[in-house]
Amino acid sequence: MNLDLDETHDPRARSWVESANEASSDFPIQNLPFGRFRRNSGDAWRIGVAIGDMVLDLARTGLVDEIDMNSLMARGPVARKALRRALFEGLMQGSPVEKAWRPAVTPIAAVELGLPCHIGDYTDFYVGIHHASSVGRLFRPDNPLLPNYKWVPIGYHGRASTIRPSGHSFPRPKGQVKGPTGEDPRLSLSQRLDFELELGIFVGKPNEMGTSISMESAEDHVFGLGLFNDWSARDFQAWEYQPLGPFLSKNFASTVSPWIVTLEALMPFRKAFSRPEEDPQPLGYLTSARNAIQGAIDIDLEVRLQTQRMRDWGQRGEVISRSNYADAAYWTMAQLIAHHTVNGCELNAGDLLGTGTLSGPIGSQAGSLLELTDGGKRILRLSSGENRLFLLDGDSIELAGRCRKEGFRSIGFGPCIASVADSAWQPAASQGTSTGVGQMAGG
Repeated sequence: MNLDLDETHDPRARSWVESANEASSDFPIQNLPFGRFRRNSGDAWRIGVAIGDMVLDLARTGLVDEIDMNSLMARGPVARKALRRALFEGLMQGSPVEKAWRPAVTPIAAVELGLPCHIGDYTDFYVGIHHASSVGRLFRPDNPLLPNYKWVPIGYHGRASTIRPSGHSFPRPKGQVKGPTGEDPRLSLSQRLDFELELGIFVGKPNEMGTSISMESAEDHVFGLGLFNDWSARDFQAWEYQPLGPFLSKNFASTVSPWIVTLEALMPFRKAFSRPEEDPQPLGYLTSARNAIQGAIDIDLEVRLQTQRMRDWGQRGEVISRSNYADAAYWTMAQLIAHHTVNGCELNAGDLLGTGTLSGPIGSQAGSLLELTDGGKRILRLSSGENRLFLLDGDSIELAGRCRKEGFRSIGFGPCIASVADSAWQPAASQGTSTGVGQMAGG
C-alpha cells in the first residue's frame, strides 16, 4: 500500500473546469502540473497550473506570494503538498472559491508556454540499459556494456542555454565529421540527426556545496518530471566523443515539455525497483528501503515522427516507438540525485537531470533512430511511403507520456514537440548512409 496517497488521488474527484473531466485529458484534477505562461510576447512569465485545456494563473488565486517558479520549487515537498491540496480543493466541483478563481483561468491555446522554470544547470544520464546494450552491441557484440555501467550512474554535463520548450524548431547543426576510412575530418551539416526519448527530472529543494544528499532524502529534492528530447548529431558524436564525451553532437538543441508533473501526482504509479539477481547490487550510498519499495514509476512513453509530407496532407505523426520508464531504467531518480551529490556537488532549484534514452527490451521500443535503423543500416519505412535512416529537414518529433493504473485517474505530461528547420543540406538517395557509425555512443 502506498502511504503517500490521499484524497487528491481519488478518481471520483471532478473539477468545475469541465474539460478536466474528459477521460482523454492529460490534466485532470488529479494531476495539476506546474509551468510558466504569458499572454503576450514580452510580458513577464507567470506561474501556471494546467487543468483540462486551461491554465490557472497561480498568483491570482492568492495561495502563494512567489512570482518566480524556481523560488516556488525551492520551498520543498511539505509546502508543495500543501499547495497541491489547496489547488485541488479550489478546483473541485462545488468549491466555494470557484467564482473568485474563474477569472484566473485561461485557455492554454490562448497563451504562450515557456520553459517550466529557469534551468540553470543540466546533466544528462544514461539510465536506459536496453538503449546502452543495443548501442554497445553495434560496436562490441560480445561485451556491449562497459564494466562501470552496472556500478555507477553514467552521466555528462550538458548545455542548458539551448534547452527550449515544446513547439520550437532548430537549424540542422554543423560540426566535424569523419568517415570510416583514412581521410581527414571535414566541417559539415549533420547527416545523421537523431532524437532521444527521455524524461527530465527537475530539482526542487537545493543542497549546499560540500554536502551529499542521501538516498533516504533524495526524493525530497525532486520537484517533478517532464518529457525531454536530447537531440543528437550521431556523425559528430562518432568523431568527438572520445575521450571526454559528447560536445557539439549534443549542445545544439534539447526540447522539454512545458509542464512539470509533481511527484505527488505520480504517487499512484510507483512500483517496486530491483536488479536482476545476477547483477552487482548498488553500493550502500545508492540503496534504501523506500527505493526498493517504490523507486520505479510506471510511465508509458511514445514517439511520433511527422514528415513534411504528412504535415502537408494534414496527417498527425506516425508512432514509431513505444516504451515504459519502469521497464527501461536501470537507475532510479533517487539514485541519480544521491550519486550526483555524493562528491559534494551543489544542485539548485530548476536544475534538470535527463534520464538518457529510455528504450524498451525489444526493437520496436527503441528510443532513437540509431537503434531503430541499426546504426543507419536498416531503413525505417513509414506509412506515407517515405523512408528514414535519420531525420530530414521538416521532420517533427513528438514525445508523449501517460500514467495508467486500474482504480486511478490516468494522467499525462502534455506535448513535447520540435522540428528540424529547412537548411541547405540535401540527403543522399539512401538517406543518411554517407558516414560510418564509428565508435559512437548513445546518450
